[in-house]
Amino acid sequence: MGEGGRARRRVLQATGAALVAAAVCAGCATGTADGAPATAASAAAAGGPRNVILFLGDGMGVSTVTAARILAGQQQGGSGEEYLLPYERFPNLALIKTYNTDAQVADSAGTMAAIMTGQKTRMGHISVSSAVPHDDCAAALEGELPTLLELAEEGGFATGVVTTARLTHATPAATYAHVPNREWESDSQLPPAAAELGCRDIARQFVEFAHGDGIEVAFGGGRATFVPKDATDPEHPQVKGIRSDGRNLIEEWQRAHPNGRYVWNQAQFDALSPEDDGPVLGLFEPSHMRFSVERAGDAAGEPSLAEMTAFAIRKLSRNPRGFFLMVEGGRIDHGHHAGNARRALEDAVAMADAVQTALDLTDEANTLILVTADHSHTFTISGYPRRGNPIFGTVVYPDGSPATDTEGRPYTTLGYQNGPGYRETLPDLTSVDTEAVDYLQISAYPLDSETHGGEDVPAYALGPNAEAVRGVMEQNRLFDVMQQALMPDGGLGGHQAGQRASR
Repeated sequence: MGEGGRARRRVLQATGAALVAAAVCAGCATGTADGAPATAASAAAAGGPRNVILFLGDGMGVSTVTAARILAGQQQGGSGEEYLLPYERFPNLALIKTYNTDAQVADSAGTMAAIMTGQKTRMGHISVSSAVPHDDCAAALEGELPTLLELAEEGGFATGVVTTARLTHATPAATYAHVPNREWESDSQLPPAAAELGCRDIARQFVEFAHGDGIEVAFGGGRATFVPKDATDPEHPQVKGIRSDGRNLIEEWQRAHPNGRYVWNQAQFDALSPEDDGPVLGLFEPSHMRFSVERAGDAAGEPSLAEMTAFAIRKLSRNPRGFFLMVEGGRIDHGHHAGNARRALEDAVAMADAVQTALDLTDEANTLILVTADHSHTFTISGYPRRGNPIFGTVVYPDGSPATDTEGRPYTTLGYQNGPGYRETLPDLTSVDTEAVDYLQISAYPLDSETHGGEDVPAYALGPNAEAVRGVMEQNRLFDVMQQALMPDGGLGGHQAGQRASR
């Protein structure tokens, strides 16, 4: 470990001690001076549990929120426009600027790193300084940035990571890993020179996570990044692992946590109890988890985002000091990249369901719920459709007449600026089922994968310090919002001061 790494460890240890001190009486009985039971608000004020839940809708820009709102409302029998998603009722709202230090339109690694560390960084970099060149292992080892999850662990809080993407994918990885290239998910993707210098792949960093007493709950996909190439996947025998070092990191995690539980399907998940001691690891697919619309009929099955969120909250809530939980709706982004609005929006609605689950299981007096996105997409809603027009349908004007382009062809409300939905010759959609799961909305420019959008994204907040989410904000300021909610008496010391100096 270089001097920068040792210094970072000292910062974390000092921060952890300060956070423990800030959480005094967290385990004490709570009550008022006259012996009456304390309210949640008074318990929090007296040093009771403090919780932060970050919901990250990957790629969930304003147009995605609007379309998901309409879809959810129409699924419940309404016209859709009047509906509100659970987090849209939160009283605090801001627009978040998402650029990376080297990119006008950002990626998920740099944006999530900004949220988790309080410092903006480069595109493709996970929780390392913006001074670190791309792929530079030595510089990355010296430029690691402590994450809020690491700080929470050092301070005695329980922590959890829940995602529908691979657990080693950019967004979840930014909570616990540090690399100068988001592609280093397994050792087979890590350059040999970087490995020789001591850099570790993201899956290995998860298993070797050494802060506090470790991450208590981790759910997602990505089994293949944890197991060797000659290991057959239990659910899909035709799928093998991708590790080149021969290590089975799932088995290593189990040996390191003899009282922990590892699960990989719905039945095993359903058998879990949040009351059991020990951490829980769930890896439900070789790669990403299934899109919400594809979950029905799966023989092995996998839990929904709402189910995983509910379990995580119940388990983490056992810690009297409180917890930090990150929940990612990761496949919203993947649906958009595929030019497939149906998959993207169904997953956006699934994330809204998970937010409602969190609202049902927590108290706003001691729990900050922050809902935001890392970036947007080139996704658009247009065309003057009438009120209640099916969100995936072709445009019908308010007078009931079908809308057509200058060549007399119908067109859809939803579309993309670029992506795989490009058609050199535009089709006549009169007899096309544009609401089908596999329909790709038409894009203006041909790309194999649709790109991110660069406009600001929304952030919605409820609970302690939620009032700090106002106006137009730099994305890295969300770190401060969460840190101050979790640890209102401070405790970041030089770490926070160093961040502010670099902004």
